[in-house]
This record gives sequence, C-alpha cells and structure tokens, in this order.
Amino acid sequence: MNLPLHQLKKLVILVIGGSVMLVGIAMIFLPGPAFIVIPAGLAILAIEFEWARRLLKRAKTFYQTQTDAWKTRKK
Repeated sequence: MNLPLHQLKKLVILVIGGSVMLVGIAMIFLPGPAFIVIPAGLAILAIEFEWARRLLKRAKTFYQTQTDAWKTRKK
C-alpha cells in the first residue's frame, strides 16, 4: 500500500478522530464526560474534513446559546 503523504495523514486523522468520537458516543450511555470527548473528536476530524468543521461550528453555537440561556435563568 503506497499512499501519498497527504492521503496517509487524512487516514490517520480519520482513524484517531473517529475513535475519539466513538468513545464519546459510548460515554453517552456509560459514565464519562461525553460532552467533552465528542467535541474533541470533532476537532480532530476538523483538521482535514470540512463536514466536521461545519458540525463543530454548529456545536459551538449550540453550546454558547445554552450557556447564555442558563446564565440568564440563574439570575
């Protein structure tokens, strides 16, 4: 298997980011900080994949709106 360097980098990022995402998804049902691990996996995938960048941006926006809503309810 003789892959160009860019394709090899993309494959490594896909495997690592995908693994982190799967662990994060498992943490939804198992004990663990899924709300930290899933965005971390997305951030790793966003290094090479545009769809992950868009999804991470949506997740950041959702997190920010939820945080703002929580702060206003707390007052």
